[in-house]
Parts: sequence; C-alpha cells; structure tokens
Amino acid sequence: MKIGFGIKDITPRIGVQLYGFGPFINRVSNAILDRLEARASYFEGDGGKFLLITCDLCTLQPTTCDKVREIICEKVPSLTREEIMVECAHTHSGPSTVLGDFGWGNPDAPYMESLPWKIAQAGIDACQNPLEGTLSSAYVECRHMGLNRVYDKDAPPLEDVLKPDWEPAYPELTDTKCRVIRFDTPDGVMRGFWAYFGCHPVVCCQKTHAIHGDYAGVAIHKLMAENPGSTGLFLQGAEGDVNSGCVHKPEAESLAALDVFAERFASAIRKGLAEAKPMNDNTVKVISRKFDFTTRASFDKAKLLELKEKYESMLHKADCDDAAGETRMTTVYLIGVRKMLENLESGLKPIITAEVQCARIGDLEMLGAPFEIMQAIKNDVMAGAKSSQPMVMSLCNGSFGYAPDNNQLQKDTYESYMVAFMLRRLPFANIHNELRDYMLQLDSELF
Repeated sequence: MKIGFGIKDITPRIGVQLYGFGPFINRVSNAILDRLEARASYFEGDGGKFLLITCDLCTLQPTTCDKVREIICEKVPSLTREEIMVECAHTHSGPSTVLGDFGWGNPDAPYMESLPWKIAQAGIDACQNPLEGTLSSAYVECRHMGLNRVYDKDAPPLEDVLKPDWEPAYPELTDTKCRVIRFDTPDGVMRGFWAYFGCHPVVCCQKTHAIHGDYAGVAIHKLMAENPGSTGLFLQGAEGDVNSGCVHKPEAESLAALDVFAERFASAIRKGLAEAKPMNDNTVKVISRKFDFTTRASFDKAKLLELKEKYESMLHKADCDDAAGETRMTTVYLIGVRKMLENLESGLKPIITAEVQCARIGDLEMLGAPFEIMQAIKNDVMAGAKSSQPMVMSLCNGSFGYAPDNNQLQKDTYESYMVAFMLRRLPFANIHNELRDYMLQLDSELF
C-alpha cells in the first residue's frame, strides 16, 4: 500500500469570532495558544484510493467541503469527489465557520474566502508522493476524559475531574477506548498516525478567548513533536452527547485543565502506538451516497405560524432588553421559524438530504456522516458492522447539527430542538434509525 501525508496551517488571525456558546455572545479571539491545521492522509491500495482530511475546526458547512473536494479533483484528476472525506475535530476554540449556524458566532469573510484552498492544499500535498507503507492498529484504554452530558451530571467540580482516577458516574455511556493506527515505512519509521475517539473538545469554552484545537489538538501536536517527521490525525467519533470532564469553567482553570486532559489523551495514544499490531490487508474501497432524513410532521405551516406569532410577541415591544439571554435565544428561534416558513412556502420538501460516506482500509472502516452523532447510534452501528474495526465518525463532509438518539428525539432538548432553529431547519423525526440503517447498508457493500 502507498501512503502520503500533508499539512496546512489554517489558523485565523486574532480578532475573529470563536464558535459556540451563544446566542450572540460575540466571543472574540485574543490570542493564539496553538496553531490550527488541516492534516491529510492518502492511500492507494488494492481496489482504490482514499483521501482523508481532518481539520482543527468546530464544523464546516457542506458547501465548503464540496469546494475543497472540487479544488482537489482539479489538481489531482485521478481522484473522484467520492474518494475524499473532510472531517472536523469540533474544537470550540476555533473560528466560527458555519454561515447557517445562526447566533453562535459570525464567520470572518476573508478567512472563509480562502479556507477551502488551504484545506485542499493539505490533501493535494498528501497525494503528491505517496510511499510504500505498512499499517498497524491498537484499541487501548482511554479513560478519565469525558462524561455523557445528556444522561449524567455535566460540569463536575474541577478539583474532582483533575484527580488522576476521576470517572464519570456512567463511563459506559462514553468512549472508554481509543483506536490508534500507525503508518510506518517498510524499515519501521513512523510517518503518521491516527487517533479515533468520541469527545466534545470543550475544556475551553465560553469564558476563554484563545485559539487552539482543545485537548485533542494539543495532544496530537505533542505527539508529532515527539515523533519528528510524523503527521497525526484526530478522528472525531460519536461526540453528540459527550462533554470533556472540564467544561464551563473560568479561563485560568480551563487553561490549566487543558494541559491535563491533553496529556491524558496523549498518554493513551502513546500506548496505542507502542502496542499496535500489523495489518496485512491492502484493500482500499470507498462508498459515498446521499440519503433523505425525515423531519417532524407536526412542524407544519400552522405550527410554524403559531411559533412565529409567539416569538414576535416576545420581541416586538418597547421594553424588550436586547442584552437578556432570553431575548437573544428568542431571536434565534424567530429567525429559524421564518426560514422554515420560507422553505415550506417555496415548495422545498420537509426533508434533509445528507451524504453518508464509508471507507475501508483493510479491516479498518470509517463510517462518516455530517452530524454530531450520539453514543447510542454509534453503538448500534458498531454492533451491526461487518468490520472488526469500525469507526463511526461525526462531522464528515459538513454539518447538519445533532443526530439525537431515539430517547432524545421524543423531547424538545437542545440537541433535538434548539439546534434545528439555530440551523434554520426542521427538527429530525427518526434520525437514529435512519442513520444506523444507511450506515449499515453501505457497510454491507464494503465487506
């Protein structure tokens, strides 16, 4: 098998708005703690090619990912769009990059204009001179990292989570293992590595203002420095309902915790790199397909008009306090409802069409979709997958918000309801079962 790597700096200038923790909090960056990068790995094997690019960003919109793929295909005509996957690490200490995620940070126009070309360059470089290489894989313990924020108590006291043996109440509702893959030259020199893990990189959040890749990005950079000449990629797993142990803390405490969590993650990856066992299957195969995801039928025109009237009555009054959190959130709801009505009245079908992409490298399998996927969905997919090393990956080729599990879909929670208004689309009706079935359909075609 031939393997190539590429890296491109995508750090924005100081002063851009950072992503998340809205609505309309105007969180502006004031320092660069660690550089952001697009890092790529390219494979040529028996049966096909595959290019994976991971970005130290929170999310990207599908149109940006489409542009990245278009640029790469122009420069590397032997590649097709379907053989390229663009994924985000989901750091909330990176720039806002999604034009449709209304209220959670304004994207910087100059940065967004050049960003696709920068991300694409990492992929182009990876394709230029691939060399013969071998793959090894390990699945190692990675504990004391996160908790399930939906089914457990979020934001424990900092003094608790910084203890080396801290565990959440329900560790089984998170990832407790990390899949580590290393790529070596035939003479045993490591050229690159992957670390796959489901985590919400929010050690630093609404009270912090420095640019960095959060604990996953810092850990990858530590390991690249320890292994000169290597390129590390963090593959984001099912992080839709997982938070890091430290979240919603003041800046000084967050930055102190960042080093602790980054070292915990780096330690797990080191163990995986040391224990990785060779993989001898050189098969490379990729399938990419667009599927329809249903939305709630109850959100018809009458319901949306009712909500529009409700939100306008809360905002359209002389004593409305535009600084109040309720006012800012209601504004998000109102703008979302107006867009939903506009879509319905224009004849747009009340469904979300999104790409699901599955790639196979030997017995490794990447099952990616443009959602923040919850753990229960991942567990269902992994239980049914034919691969012995499946990896369910969030935020691939764009973002349509959360993919809530069946339990959350029955409730009007942040993940199932509020985010839909932020993205100005209808809430999902059955995404747990639909996404599981679509991924397993492609899985059956890969193996």
